[in-house]
Amino acid sequence: MSRQESGGPLLDVRDLVVHHGQLRALSGISLTVFPGEVYALIGANGAGKSTLLRTIAGLHHPTSGSISYDGKDVTGLRPEKRATAGIVMVPEGRRLFPSLTLEENLKVGGSFARKGPWTIGRVYDLFPWMKERRGQKTAQMSGGEQQSVAIGRALVANPRVLLLDELSLGLAPVIVQRIYAMLPQVLESGITVLLVEQDVSQALRVATHLQCLLEGHTTLEGTPAEVTREQVEAAYFGAGPAAQAEVSSPTPPDPDGQRSNALWPGLTPSSRAC
Repeated sequence: MSRQESGGPLLDVRDLVVHHGQLRALSGISLTVFPGEVYALIGANGAGKSTLLRTIAGLHHPTSGSISYDGKDVTGLRPEKRATAGIVMVPEGRRLFPSLTLEENLKVGGSFARKGPWTIGRVYDLFPWMKERRGQKTAQMSGGEQQSVAIGRALVANPRVLLLDELSLGLAPVIVQRIYAMLPQVLESGITVLLVEQDVSQALRVATHLQCLLEGHTTLEGTPAEVTREQVEAAYFGAGPAAQAEVSSPTPPDPDGQRSNALWPGLTPSSRAC
């Protein structure tokens, strides 16, 4: 389904400016996320990606600009009210309660839950290993297991927009693949995803739309089919004219069908399917 066919946007951020003290972290950022999309925010450390997600979740207050959700202005809404409305975040670093069991952490996610299809039982269906270990404290689990619990905790809240902050950070590639393998089932349940990802190859594999940030500014926006390796590199590092404006038309494929470098190792056009 195209953006034109999906109706109005589910999330609309306009001219967002955010400060950390006197540091300007975001400078006039805008983005529009439509229902059913996987919208990826890419960029290097310090680009402002996590700040943007935390501001959308209500954990940072913008200096100026607006955030609209389902046609309503939520810029001043408290974080728990946003969660109840359907904006739920999986934070960087997971932020679980280490003294609680796996199941107790999942129950925390239900504290501000909307009505919907996701229950603890369905999370166990998504991650089958959890059921027999539901009484284990999360402090005793691996990073990948903790990340799965953090995702499950967010799903139990039955979000409409799921904010995923750095899912792959610090995890082995095989674990990252397993975690991203659950994404199709999440999308099938009607959830729209806005994710922050430093791994450009991973972002391009799953995204329907992407936006690159650099030092709090947008340097590139478009669909994975529209961007070239050179444009992404320029936007990511802030070099050259390719980082100046939004991509507006598809580009021809590479002659050899490959788009592989340090930013997106092993990526080929066929690997982009969600």
